[in-house]
Amino acid sequence: MCHVLPGMALKFRVEKALMGDDGIARARAAVMILPGHAGKEHEVLTPTFMPVGTQGTVKAVATKELREMHAQVILGNTYHLYLRPGHERIERLGGLHKFMNWQGPILTDSGGFQVFSLAGLNKIDDEGVTFRSHIDGSKHRFTPELSMEIQRALGSDIVMAFDECPPYPATEEQVLSAMRRTVAWAHRGLATELGPHQNRFGIVQGGLYPHLRERSAREITELPFDGFAIGGLSIGESPDLMQKMATHTAPFLPEDKPRYLMGVGRPEDLVECVKAGIDLFDCVMPTRNARNGTLFTSFGKVNIKNAQFQDDAGPLDPECPCEACIEYSRAYLRHLYVAGEALSARLNSIHNLTYYQTIMAQMRRAILENRFDEWRESFYTRRQGTKT
Repeated sequence: MCHVLPGMALKFRVEKALMGDDGIARARAAVMILPGHAGKEHEVLTPTFMPVGTQGTVKAVATKELREMHAQVILGNTYHLYLRPGHERIERLGGLHKFMNWQGPILTDSGGFQVFSLAGLNKIDDEGVTFRSHIDGSKHRFTPELSMEIQRALGSDIVMAFDECPPYPATEEQVLSAMRRTVAWAHRGLATELGPHQNRFGIVQGGLYPHLRERSAREITELPFDGFAIGGLSIGESPDLMQKMATHTAPFLPEDKPRYLMGVGRPEDLVECVKAGIDLFDCVMPTRNARNGTLFTSFGKVNIKNAQFQDDAGPLDPECPCEACIEYSRAYLRHLYVAGEALSARLNSIHNLTYYQTIMAQMRRAILENRFDEWRESFYTRRQGTKT
């Protein structure tokens, strides 16, 4: 299979790595430099959390607000943007950066996860996926080549390989089949030319089978990707199993390239997987929970709709610098949620995303100052729990 030579590849430099209990370099602080769609390099400090903007928007949050909370990279989704408003339309309008007024880096998911999450509408074969739109039932065909073409039109900075995510639970035979397809599709995607500023990440599969994770990592990292992701986790298994598999897989990925754990987002999971050596994270959890009234704070989760807050004049989290915490009370945030006001989703989402950016920045600083273990212990103590 012929692979297209990379354009202006990203640069990645590990500034500090801490040894884990197993004697393997684990938690790390690094700098990722992306060429940039407009010829201006983007510096991304890791570890970092990437807010999810599936359809060209992080739900209820404006791009100005994302910049104010120091979000560095946001996500778009190939499947959803292909269906609506269409990648060709976005390309005509100047690309996804211009379309959504976000000049920072964008990572686009290939659509492979939708193969899994919308399985009832899809049929997978070795050539690609035939699916019916969840919007209007229209029939479509996705291939690794088309996924690359769509992401090229969107103009994202990081392009994800088209993969197959096996379900949970899955037999070893099912996982092996998905692994083989993922590798074959990676080869085919690499043969499709992208824009000069675009970088490609390959995806490691393997389910909850440690030997398959190792094999998948070996096969994918032999290919000329600019970074690597761990996929197929946080899809129904317990957090402990997810963390165990991420910790097992991370050392099989190159030390000199970014490592991305896809779709994992509980604060505890971020802490444990940074400890394991992961650099990049994304998840809909902070915004989805925000819209449901569940808020993350430095002292644990708050269910803002509870009656105990109806006369509470204090800030949601006295340590948080976000608009919701500085300018409004818990009583007001509860009122907005109970009244069904749109402002509730906005303020709650801004808060949760700010909290995520804050703890990622704190972890980076703790790694650089060689006090990550102490920070981690304090994180759990303050949340009234322990983690050993």
